Amino acid sequence: MPVIVLVGAQWGDEGKGKATDLLGDRLDYVVKFNGGNNAGHTVVIDGEKYALHLLPSGILSPNVVPVIGNGVVVDLNVLFQEIDGLEARGIDTSRLRVSSNAHVIASYNRSLDKVSERYLGARRIGTTGRGIGPTYADKMNRVGIRVQDLFDESILRQKVTAALLFKNQVLSKIYNRSAVKAEEVVQELLSYVDRLRPYVADTALELSQAIDNGKVVLCEAGQATLLDVDHGTYPFVTSSNATSGGACTGSGIPPTRIDRVVAVLKAFTSRVGEGPFPTELHDKWGDYLREVGHEYGTTTGRPRRIGWLDLVIGRYAQRINGVTDFALTKLDNYDGMDEIPVCVAYEVNGVRHDEMPINQTDFHHATPIFETLPGWKQDISGCRKFADLPREAQDFVEFVEARIGARISIVGVGPGREAVIERHSVLGDA
Repeated sequence: MPVIVLVGAQWGDEGKGKATDLLGDRLDYVVKFNGGNNAGHTVVIDGEKYALHLLPSGILSPNVVPVIGNGVVVDLNVLFQEIDGLEARGIDTSRLRVSSNAHVIASYNRSLDKVSERYLGARRIGTTGRGIGPTYADKMNRVGIRVQDLFDESILRQKVTAALLFKNQVLSKIYNRSAVKAEEVVQELLSYVDRLRPYVADTALELSQAIDNGKVVLCEAGQATLLDVDHGTYPFVTSSNATSGGACTGSGIPPTRIDRVVAVLKAFTSRVGEGPFPTELHDKWGDYLREVGHEYGTTTGRPRRIGWLDLVIGRYAQRINGVTDFALTKLDNYDGMDEIPVCVAYEVNGVRHDEMPINQTDFHHATPIFETLPGWKQDISGCRKFADLPREAQDFVEFVEARIGARISIVGVGPGREAVIERHSVLGDA
């Protein structure tokens, strides 16, 4: 049975949770392999909205084992807040697995994240201030705290003390903040041990055995392709690999076992935070798409920046991720429009670019080249087959599909889990 990697094709907020939920009844494991609580999935089930930040969206499917992989950085307070919130709504979370190799966000990294972002001023990145970047930096600097460290108090105390030798110098001498006491950090982390213990596992081993036994595994990315630390719009990116390659390092599943890569592409484009955005709108259409699509951050509540659909980015996502199938979401957000502009290329200093420019400066100065397609001016939220869509909506999907290098297998036509058209199965022919 297949191993599927699910990624975002833009700057996040494309609707990956909806795609996971669509496949939920056919999945056995859902693995979050990167990021932390700096992003979120919103899933609507029977009119109930669930906002997930750290937990994999598979937590909402009763037959799925949700896994927080080794590539994730975990804020334990947020983890248990989410668990408590779901349990209060009748969702069983006992199936959750947490990798013993996942890194833990310590309180001092949240503090550093917030003060360093303020210190940057106009050069800020636009982080969520949740300690994600500093925790990944600790991981690469080999001074990080892992989940398994919490179960050895002596090791934990040594690691926290060592990390604070440098961090307290930075907090006090550069940012004029009070030094952090190591023992307070240790005691805070130890307070989670008893509750955390039942969830902790060798998740890479468990996933390998599950695949050997014919289970269906979905690896679910946080963030998205253009926020990937290597392949995104650096430095306005996240601190982890949100592309399909990150699924291997962040879960322990080798690349030879991946069968499908599904990328979620929203029918328009949005992003939160700073950085270049060629198709960004500053007019009534940007406001319209933001409101009709409820485009506000799941984690931060910030209004998202809005732009027209960018197929240069779509092609780039296909190439970087090796996409086999796209899921096109929020097609219904165009229901009220007479015409729909779509970016098919860029112009930079008089030169046409059909692919992403080689450097950030050119991307920053790129002017979108549009083709305009006719709208359909009718409600498509009740459509369940591709043939049910108005001809103009079908033409829009086929236009996009012809230019992004992979088939569009899923089309989202509304906010609910049932408002989906499945053109091709991403499981049946794997």
